[in-house]
Amino acid sequence: MKRLLIFAALIAVVGSASAQDTMKVVRVTPDVITWKDFPAIPKGGQVAVLQGDPTKPGDMVVQRVKLPANYKVPPHTHPYAEYVTVISGRLGFGMGEKFDPNERDIVTAGTFFSPPAKHAHYVWTGNEEAIIQVQFTGPGGIDYINPADDPRKK
Repeated sequence: MKRLLIFAALIAVVGSASAQDTMKVVRVTPDVITWKDFPAIPKGGQVAVLQGDPTKPGDMVVQRVKLPANYKVPPHTHPYAEYVTVISGRLGFGMGEKFDPNERDIVTAGTFFSPPAKHAHYVWTGNEEAIIQVQFTGPGGIDYINPADDPRKK
C-alpha cells in the first residue's frame, strides 16, 4: 500500500511538471495584434486570437473581439463558459433570448462578466467602438437563438 501511495505521488508530481513544461510564455503587444473578420458574428465584427487554438478541444483560448459603433450581436449561447473583460469603449450586455437593450446594462472599460455555458446573452455598442477580451476552453462555438440571425447562414 505504501509503494502504491509513493507511486501515485510521483505520477502526480511528474504529470504536473509535464503540464507546466507545455506552457509557454506569451506576450502580445497592441502593435502586433492582427484583426481578422469574424464570420460567426455579424459583419463588421473582428477577432484577434492572442493565445490558443479555438478549434482545439481543451485549449485555453484568449481572444479579443472588436465591435464597431452601433453594432449588435443577437441573442446566442456558447457551449462553454466565457470570461469577458471590456478593454475599451462602452458595451451593452443583456441576458435572455430576446434582444432588449437597456441603458442600465451598458458597462465600461474594466468591467468583467462571465456567462455560464449555454446561457443566452447578447451585446451591443452605442456610438463608439468597443473591444472585449474573451477567454474560454476550446473548442469555440456560437449558437444563435434565432437561426435566422446566424451570419454564417446568410
